[in-house]
Amino acid sequence: MKAVRFDHYGDIDVLDLEDAEPRPLGPHDVLVQVHAAGINPGEAKIRSGALHERFPATFPSGQGSDLAGTVAEAGPAVTEWTVGDPVLGWSEERSSHAEYVTVPADQLVRKPDALPWTSAGALYVAGTTAWAAVAAVDPQAGETVVVAGATGGVGSLAVQLLRLRRANVFAVASPRHRDWLESQGATLVDYGSGSDVAERLRQAVETDGSRVQAFLDFHGGDYPRAALALGVPPTRINTLDYAAAAALGTRSDGNAQGTSQSVLTELAELAATGRIEVPISGTYPLAEVRQAFAQLEQEHPLGKIVLLPGAVPALDRS
Repeated sequence: MKAVRFDHYGDIDVLDLEDAEPRPLGPHDVLVQVHAAGINPGEAKIRSGALHERFPATFPSGQGSDLAGTVAEAGPAVTEWTVGDPVLGWSEERSSHAEYVTVPADQLVRKPDALPWTSAGALYVAGTTAWAAVAAVDPQAGETVVVAGATGGVGSLAVQLLRLRRANVFAVASPRHRDWLESQGATLVDYGSGSDVAERLRQAVETDGSRVQAFLDFHGGDYPRAALALGVPPTRINTLDYAAAAALGTRSDGNAQGTSQSVLTELAELAATGRIEVPISGTYPLAEVRQAFAQLEQEHPLGKIVLLPGAVPALDRS
C-alpha cells in the first residue's frame, strides 16, 4: 500500500508517500481500506516538532487519526465486523493517512448510509473534541456561550452542538465566514487586531443584552484570560491551550475525554440526519498530502480538509 511518512521534523516538504505494509492483523484487529481521512492542525504541529515534549514522533513516522472506509479483513476474534462493512473510526498509531490501516475492532463504528464518506472521514478528532468541550461547560438553554476559533474543524462543530442545546452563541472568527455562522444561528464577533479581547467581546455581547456564562477556546493566546476578565468562572471555561488551563485553573477537556464508540456513533447519526454539518473545505488524493496541509496551515479554512486515499465507492462520491 501507499502511506504518508516523514523521517524528521520539518515543514510540509518532509512528508512523502511511500510503500509500506499495514500493521499485522491481531486477533482483535480489523484491516480497513481507507476511503477518507481528515487532516488536523495537531498533526501539523507534531510533524513540525512543536509538540515534541507532549507527543514525540518516532521515526519514520506515519500520520493521521481520522478514518472512514470498508472492512477488508477481520481478525479471528472479531465478531462485530465482516468484510465489506462501511465504518468510521480512529487510529491511535498515527497511521490513517494511508490506503489501508489496521485498528482494534473497538475503535470503529458503523457508517450510516446517509453519511458521506468525506464527512465520515473527517468526524473523529474534531467531533469528539467539540463534544467533550461542550460537555465540559454544560451549557443550558438560553445561556450565552462564546466560541473562540469558531470556524475551524473543532469550532464549527462546537457551534452546532451548542445550538442543539439552544445556547446563545457568539462566534469569534473571520468575517469571511459570517454567512455560514449566521446560517447556524450564531452571532459573529470579528477576531480583529485589537489587544483588548475581553472588551471587544463584552461590547458585542452586552449590545445583545446578554452576559457571557461559558467560554470555549479553540485558539489560545489571550482568550482564556479574556474569559476570566468577562467574569466567566474557571469551571465554565474550556481551552485547548493546556499550559493556560494549568496556569489559570480552567478546564481543558478535548479528544481524550470525548473518545468512545458511543460518542462517535452519536455524532455520526447527528451528521447523517442533517442535525449537524461537517463543513469540508477541500479534498485531496493521498499523493497531494503536502498541498492539503498547505491549505490547512496557510488559509485556516472553514471546517475540515480530507484526504481520499482510494476510490470512493461508486454509490457515494460526496
